[in-house]
Amino acid sequence: MGHKIAVYGASGTTGRFVMAELEKRGFEPLPFGRAQATADDPDALDRALTGASAVINTAGPFAITALPLVAAAERAGIPYVDVAAEIEANADTFARGASVPVVPAMAFFGGLADLLVTAAMTDWTTADSAHIAYGLSGWQPTPGTLTAGAVSRERRAGQRVRFRDGALQYHDDTQPTLDWDFPGGPRQVIGEFSMADIVTIPSHLPIPSVTSYMSTTAAQGLSQASARQDPETFEVDVRVRRGTEERQLTITGRDIYAVSAPLAVEAVERLLTNRFKVNGVASAGAMFDAADFLSALSAVLPATRRA
Repeated sequence: MGHKIAVYGASGTTGRFVMAELEKRGFEPLPFGRAQATADDPDALDRALTGASAVINTAGPFAITALPLVAAAERAGIPYVDVAAEIEANADTFARGASVPVVPAMAFFGGLADLLVTAAMTDWTTADSAHIAYGLSGWQPTPGTLTAGAVSRERRAGQRVRFRDGALQYHDDTQPTLDWDFPGGPRQVIGEFSMADIVTIPSHLPIPSVTSYMSTTAAQGLSQASARQDPETFEVDVRVRRGTEERQLTITGRDIYAVSAPLAVEAVERLLTNRFKVNGVASAGAMFDAADFLSALSAVLPATRRA
């Protein structure tokens, strides 16, 4: 393709995966990080984006980096994509708006579930609820994940957050534990384990209740962080309900950090080839043809649909 793609946070875990995916697809990565440009230095950011056709931000906490990078992308007149999983940071990006295409949370958490729910909806224009269950065999968080999570908890004063009755709600309720019947077998999950999905999905779909669930094995790994070893396997099971009807779409795969790279790079490729719908801030499901996007990644994210 020949396009030069700037990658902020290129030396991090997800950044390295993104760099490799860009090279695999024929792009020329332009790696940079805080050593070259801090988020509070607009001139340095502008220099880093010189000659770039798009920018992918993999450097959290995104509460610090997202909005300055979006502004720099606007000044450069290029699309912006990030892999933010921070709920509040994503809400900030949607609230800001943009004059160039901007896709926040284009990653395993946020963008993927948004694509799945959008594809599951097909001809439905509304639904009563969306449920996203993450069946991870474990979770070995990176230092960046832990830092971003700490920033999010601080921003909401330690409270939990959910999307119910059409709005984000902050609360101190105990999270329920239940069994989820994944296609690969039942797993115990924690309910209202909210991820960026509760921002991306409601940003464009009229669904008043969006709930995420996380396997207890993954939640335990997140609270007992250790060095990454064997990547986790996963099932992401999405169920959209309207009255007595339910639509289900499930994907399987391996390594939640590695999978974020083809998601983000596929988004950039579509933005640079005019296969997008919105010139501004939009989630994956609103910006792209969700079913076609998932089909393009079927080799790494095989999907199963159940009506």
